[in-house]
Amino acid sequence: MLQQHNRIALTLLQWVENLGLLIILVATLAAGYSEVQNMIEVRRVTLADLLLLFLYLEIITMLGLYYKEGKLPVRYPIYIAIVALTRYIVLGMKEMDKLTLIAITSAILMLTVSALLLRYGQTRLPYKDNE
Repeated sequence: MLQQHNRIALTLLQWVENLGLLIILVATLAAGYSEVQNMIEVRRVTLADLLLLFLYLEIITMLGLYYKEGKLPVRYPIYIAIVALTRYIVLGMKEMDKLTLIAITSAILMLTVSALLLRYGQTRLPYKDNE
């Protein structure tokens, strides 16, 4: 009886998870489409536009990896955060004071080192599957 309840709860959680991922995918595609439409209307593509499209592509790639492998590498949200912070700098660099710029670039450096350490650990010290 308890095992049946656990299976039902797990199935329900999987449905909710899949619905959430589908919503994220549809919203990302809609936002990307809107951004491309905006670039076509103004007949101009800026670095900020490209970085935003890259963010959308990274989110779609992250979803694809999750469905393909059933798990999400921690590095991908870190990559997304790096690109998002870079875009933030590109958009507001002229209005940004020096201390804020140093803080954001320090955050980018820390995220980059974190991604590097995670990748190094993954290749040199891989997890052993519990089978």
